[in-house]
Amino acid sequence: MPQLPATPYPAEVRARLDADAKEVLARYPGSRSALLPLLHLVQSEEGYVSRTGVAFCAETLDLTTAEVTAVATFYSMYRRRPSGDYQVGVCTNTLCAVMGGDAIFDTLKEHLGVGNNETTEDGKVTLEHIECNAACDFAPVVMVNWEFFDNQTPESATRLVDDLIEGRTVEPTRGAPICSYKETARILAGFPDERPGAVEATGGAGPASLIGLKLAKGEAPPKARVVAPRAGQPQDTQPHSAQVHDPSPAERLSSHDAPQQTSASDPEHPAGPAAEEGE
Repeated sequence: MPQLPATPYPAEVRARLDADAKEVLARYPGSRSALLPLLHLVQSEEGYVSRTGVAFCAETLDLTTAEVTAVATFYSMYRRRPSGDYQVGVCTNTLCAVMGGDAIFDTLKEHLGVGNNETTEDGKVTLEHIECNAACDFAPVVMVNWEFFDNQTPESATRLVDDLIEGRTVEPTRGAPICSYKETARILAGFPDERPGAVEATGGAGPASLIGLKLAKGEAPPKARVVAPRAGQPQDTQPHSAQVHDPSPAERLSSHDAPQQTSASDPEHPAGPAAEEGE
């Protein structure tokens, strides 16, 4: 059904957004390239990309509302309806799921009394399942406003959302203390995080993610081990004459890093020619 035109922002809000948008546009040689940060900017105002926000972006960039909507609905970081102060995303992709992500998600749904993409009655927490948080080395992973909480359990995730609801300071595994979803959206729009110490606290990749890079550079810790993909003992990546120590969990590699045999080098497990269905 046809809808009435979107309600414009109040004059004082529009003036503030116009000034911020002008700063964003100055970063790009073409105005259309500023659409993604502008969507984060309007999301920082209302907590989601409303029809009013879409109209503002379209007018500012000389686009149609259909063009803006097409982008806003493509990227999952843009909310299309009001959400909570804290977006809690539980990875339920394959690795996180088998490591406990499904159990975490089910526990939080019951504990918070909400389903997927639903918000608690107090407006504090929106829960959603995420296909991949891009931190498989630390599975199962939960994100709050796009900050990582690694190696979670149903119990630790429950404590996490309780702390968020009670207003206690919450610090991610890697990064600055959690701020509200609106504040996060403004930072993603390209404006500085002005909280004292927040920039210095920004985290990066953890040691489990960097071990492969160290191996490639020849900087692997002594006696680093690779888990054998089939029956057998773990394979040493350093000569036995190297200094021996028991690698920490962060220094151990997963079976994905082990040398994989192919049908050509492993006659006992031939792949055989591919056949058409039914042959």
